[in-house]
Amino acid sequence: MTATETGADSQVPPELLKPGLTAGQRFRAILGGSSGNLVEWYDWFVYSVFAVYFSRHFFPGDDDLAGLLKTMAVFAVGFFARPLGAWLMGLYADRAGRRTALTAAVSLMCGGSLIIAVLPGYETIGIAAPILLVVARILQGLSVGGEYGASATYLSEMAGRRRRGFWSSFQFVTMVLGQLIALGVLSLMQALLPRPELEAWGWRIPFLIGAAMAVVVFWIRSRMDESQSYENAKASGAERARTMMLFLHYPKQTLTIFGFTAGGSLAFYAFTTYMPKFLTAKDHAAYFSDSMATAITAGGLVVYLFALPLFGWLSDHMGRKATLWIAFGGGALATYPVMTTLAATDNAWLAFALVSLMIFLMSGYNAVSAVVKAELFPANIRALGVALPYGLSAAIFGGTAEAMALWFKSIGAESGFYIYVAGAMAIAFLIVFLLPDTRKHSLILED
Repeated sequence: MTATETGADSQVPPELLKPGLTAGQRFRAILGGSSGNLVEWYDWFVYSVFAVYFSRHFFPGDDDLAGLLKTMAVFAVGFFARPLGAWLMGLYADRAGRRTALTAAVSLMCGGSLIIAVLPGYETIGIAAPILLVVARILQGLSVGGEYGASATYLSEMAGRRRRGFWSSFQFVTMVLGQLIALGVLSLMQALLPRPELEAWGWRIPFLIGAAMAVVVFWIRSRMDESQSYENAKASGAERARTMMLFLHYPKQTLTIFGFTAGGSLAFYAFTTYMPKFLTAKDHAAYFSDSMATAITAGGLVVYLFALPLFGWLSDHMGRKATLWIAFGGGALATYPVMTTLAATDNAWLAFALVSLMIFLMSGYNAVSAVVKAELFPANIRALGVALPYGLSAAIFGGTAEAMALWFKSIGAESGFYIYVAGAMAIAFLIVFLLPDTRKHSLILED
């Protein structure tokens, strides 16, 4: 395969290439590239954690579980917009640049959040209310789908060879920070407002906050530097990214990413966004208050926050496959007993320990999720290669995680969901055996 086909920079005249980044420049690039990721995922998770308060505005009725199920189905619709966003923004990032795509992605998120914040309910505008809610979630899905590939690619390209696993793990660090901020806003509003007021109007405030944060990030991203990998591929005359290139030239890489993303995405949403609802389910043998469930989940996410760079650092020394094996092997074995115990305990410390255990294990996947995918593809098709198989798999498995959990519950077979999650992680564990050691054979050529 020639340099033009792979996006290699070996044929680029030296005068066209930028010098390597200094430590300070690298840090600023990582900070700038990840700040938007924080806002994107704050906005994304706010919908999930506040769904119990606004579901009846858009899906009125006497059955709260049915209304929540419909609201989370809209959450899944947003997920199914993610592959489209991944495809469009992946192509855009490979053709127009990572910075341009990242700026466009955060603009879409701002628009989606603002629509939800001001959208009248069903009683005011009728069927238009849930329809417009779906439109807003589609905008957010396009945004998050596009954000992932461009952000993962940009961070991996700017991180440097020696610490690429460590620095690229900050994509998920900022994702967790976004989720923690969302949970912090939830806790604050639960403390300040009684539930009737939260359900009446308080749930709109977090979406307004998200829209305002997106405006700030838009300004930051418009001033970021472009990655050297993109500039080198462009200067070398590498072939422009096309969708069919993934399936004609990189089918194994594409299918591998789809496979292990299925287990990772499903488990991530099962043990983060769904967990507060799971811990407060009144049909369990024991359950927690809303505020305690939020605190337990937030505590687990703090553990996550520190585990991610740890596993990223380990991947720079032990290889990416080692941390993936820990995540999927440990997760497959632990899921059923952990979920069964959580459904039966009212001990907050035990619940915190178990949730933290699962989140710690999943850090082995999420810490290297971005860098593994980026290292599998050359620069001229890297953003699309990272984004599209991830977006498809995340939509099918991650996007339906809460809806599947509620469906299993509705038919009286909640333990079936535990088996479903464990099985997906077991399959991902097997798929990792087919993965090359991307730390040693990375297609990111620049340091």
